[in-house]
Amino acid sequence: MRAPVADPPRRSNVVLAAFSGPCLPLAAFGVALPVTLPEFYATFVGLELGVVAGVFMAVRLIDILFDPLIGWGMDKTRTRLGRYRPWMALSIPILMLAALTMFVTVQPGAGPIYLFGWLLVLYLGFSMGTLGQLGWAAVLAPQYDQRSRVYGWWQVFNIIGVILILVLPTIVVKTGIGTYVDGVRIMGWAIIIALPLTFGLAMLAVPEPVNAGAPPHGGPRAYLGLFRMKTVRKLLIADLLLGIAPGITGSLLFFFFGQIKGYDHTQASLFMLIYFMAGLVGAPFWAWLATRIGKDRTLALASLIFAAFYVGATLVPGGNFALTAVAMFIAGLPYAAGLFLLRAMMADAGDEVRLETGVDRTGLMFSILSAMTKLGHVFALIPYWILGQIGFKAMPGIEGNSDFALLMLQILFIAVPGLLLAGAAWVLRGYPLTPARHDEIRAALAQRDAGHA
Repeated sequence: MRAPVADPPRRSNVVLAAFSGPCLPLAAFGVALPVTLPEFYATFVGLELGVVAGVFMAVRLIDILFDPLIGWGMDKTRTRLGRYRPWMALSIPILMLAALTMFVTVQPGAGPIYLFGWLLVLYLGFSMGTLGQLGWAAVLAPQYDQRSRVYGWWQVFNIIGVILILVLPTIVVKTGIGTYVDGVRIMGWAIIIALPLTFGLAMLAVPEPVNAGAPPHGGPRAYLGLFRMKTVRKLLIADLLLGIAPGITGSLLFFFFGQIKGYDHTQASLFMLIYFMAGLVGAPFWAWLATRIGKDRTLALASLIFAAFYVGATLVPGGNFALTAVAMFIAGLPYAAGLFLLRAMMADAGDEVRLETGVDRTGLMFSILSAMTKLGHVFALIPYWILGQIGFKAMPGIEGNSDFALLMLQILFIAVPGLLLAGAAWVLRGYPLTPARHDEIRAALAQRDAGHA
């Protein structure tokens, strides 16, 4: 039986909407990094496909080292603005500058050093902004079910940001305003404008509660100690698998639909848009289901359904836009579940760590989750390297690609993500932090905090 715990006031929808506003520009970066920018730099800028993959992989590996340092710094931060909001404020000018140089001012012929340097700046700001918001969400609603609601709002705004940023290049092309390249540049300007507006509103309108707990200590030992927890290990492995799968989909989507299915760039963009719109439609259902059967069971079920729907959609024959669009919508319905449930589950795990250690390591724990997500993005670029090794051409010209190269593209795009999604469901078997166990943890924390008051 779930132990009763006195709940703080339920956050209003207005507060959660303001809190989720920064997801709009952050999600735009999130989709641009694995989808738009690699293809943009391989085609418009003119870098070789293997060079693009190498630079993105190198920067992401370096960026993984940033996350624990940022998380540790957040846990030690004590200011009048709170623990997480100062870091989000600091990320604004960094991200604005990165958007300007990566999307707007870059010209054909820019070399790998240019891409490497500004991509590193972008990832630094992106890590600060996303980790700050995720940590803030964890303290905004400590209840098990309400966390599903908070992170559900967070994910809905993420998907809205993805949809808005994806539709921009298509609108630019279809209305005759400009080319796809012009659309990418407008994408950059939209991010630059949205950053200060959305971040500023969130920081002014949304409170940031502070967890009781001793100052962080332990250094690298504390960081490594988190990996020994069964709860954390399962979350990290599931996140890795659920990060690689859509990362591969995003990085190869234009190649697959263009060279296998015969659709043009605009049509492929529309399929991606429909896919994300389905994620927006499906997100409330998964948040509701998590309150009925628990987050872990919901995520395992969603992962299995995701695998089946995704593989089914990719096997639809080309040449029928309407049928493919319907299939992509169905495939996208489970898309959002893993993104917000894993983060809500990591916030729950943060309570478990605080009970065991007396230390609030929320920032550090989200930095580990973020690092694992980015490691998944690194692995998701391996197909770029594989395709480069077998002679696959991003712009095939008249001769086209060989049958073997096209077969390998299909295997990488269809079979690999499907297996990874199913694997995530298998990993979540025996997940220990059930709703009842989390209520026990919250009751113990409340009792301890009252004794220290």
